[in-house]
Amino acid sequence: MDEEIEVLPWDVALEALARETSQRKGRGLRLNDIRSLSREHRIRFDDFMVTLFELVLAGRWHYLDRHSGRPVFFDRATLEGLYVRGRLREEDLQDFDGYWVPGPAPAQ
Repeated sequence: MDEEIEVLPWDVALEALARETSQRKGRGLRLNDIRSLSREHRIRFDDFMVTLFELVLAGRWHYLDRHSGRPVFFDRATLEGLYVRGRLREEDLQDFDGYWVPGPAPAQ
């Protein structure tokens, strides 16, 4: 079998859970939503956040500033700059207090 299997840089199960939760709430997810989902489903918070960052980097989700509601764009260097000892620390994510939203960012 010479079929190539695409390895995605995010967890598809976490994406599905996040998407379903966002749809149920009728809004993007905030850090508190992600914390709650992590506790409820016994998922590492940083694994959930890495999935959301990767989805934004891939253009499948977008991130909105909490105050302006405008898309915030970041690159891989932003994500890599948040890693400490190979993990994202919750206290380093406090600046990402906006909304994680399924779908590509709206045109500006």
